[in-house]
Amino acid sequence: MTDCIFCRIVAGEIPSRRVFEDADAIAFLDIAPYKPGHTLVVSKRHVPEALADAGALASLAPAITTVGRLLTERLDADGMNVLTNVGEVAGQSVFHLHVHLIPRFEGKAGIRAMLDKDHDIDLDAIQARLLGA
Repeated sequence: MTDCIFCRIVAGEIPSRRVFEDADAIAFLDIAPYKPGHTLVVSKRHVPEALADAGALASLAPAITTVGRLLTERLDADGMNVLTNVGEVAGQSVFHLHVHLIPRFEGKAGIRAMLDKDHDIDLDAIQARLLGA
């Protein structure tokens, strides 16, 4: 789908700060992160949302686990929010299956603290840490 931004990122037409890729998914840093390391795990296949195709959501599980561990280990996260939005009313703004991995850190616990965006997040520095550079 040429009008889908995530399809274009998967195809390499739009740059992203990729941190992982396998046969079914790519993972890249969110450009408007809530917390340091906020990463999107995106299906390589265009599926509009998580409830549209259980097989597509299941195919992301290995990438979600791998990227979640990577974020936890390399960023010293103490926890992780794993979520997806289905429908505009739920906050979905890109209608292509993706899962948010949001690392959480001691001292900023709970769902309310997740919704308070951290500012001045250096995406390049975080990508370098995740890639071991």
